[in-house]
Amino acid sequence: MIGFIIGCEIAFWVLIVAGLACRYLLGQRRTGAALLLLTPVVDIVLLAATVIHLRGGAEASYTHGLAAVYIGVSVAFGHAMVKWADERFAHRFAGGPAPVPKARYGREHARAERLGWFKHLLAWAIGCLCLAGMVYLVDDRDGTQTLAQIGRVWSIVLGIDFLISFSYTLSPRKAKRKS
Repeated sequence: MIGFIIGCEIAFWVLIVAGLACRYLLGQRRTGAALLLLTPVVDIVLLAATVIHLRGGAEASYTHGLAAVYIGVSVAFGHAMVKWADERFAHRFAGGPAPVPKARYGREHARAERLGWFKHLLAWAIGCLCLAGMVYLVDDRDGTQTLAQIGRVWSIVLGIDFLISFSYTLSPRKAKRKS
């Protein structure tokens, strides 16, 4: 199963690179857009394969939980990842403007940190829904404790991320003074 998850991650990036290559190197904007639009299909395939694997009698493991985490992260951060790659590809191969660097200090940095946390919250919510769906479909509370454990650990990570991300709102990072 771990190999399948890795394969899905590879497929995600292959679709992005192929879509951007079609768009900027080959001038085939529609083909490029179609390839980029296929990236969510990878998530659907992964979710379906995970459920089929569990329904087929496989014992729920951390690998199945990793699939749920991957899906949540992919949905919540996928658009931003594609945009990030698109900006760099356009700059490198199509004469587009240079990507704007992320804010590293002040209010803009604090705002970016908060936005990142809200995306993390969305990823967590989607991932936990996937985990709950797996538990429901398997219908074996004892056999799915691992999935519940992943949800609990991820909740703790989300809480820590909240504290760090929102700390910049209370105390914005300041630029270092040059001597």
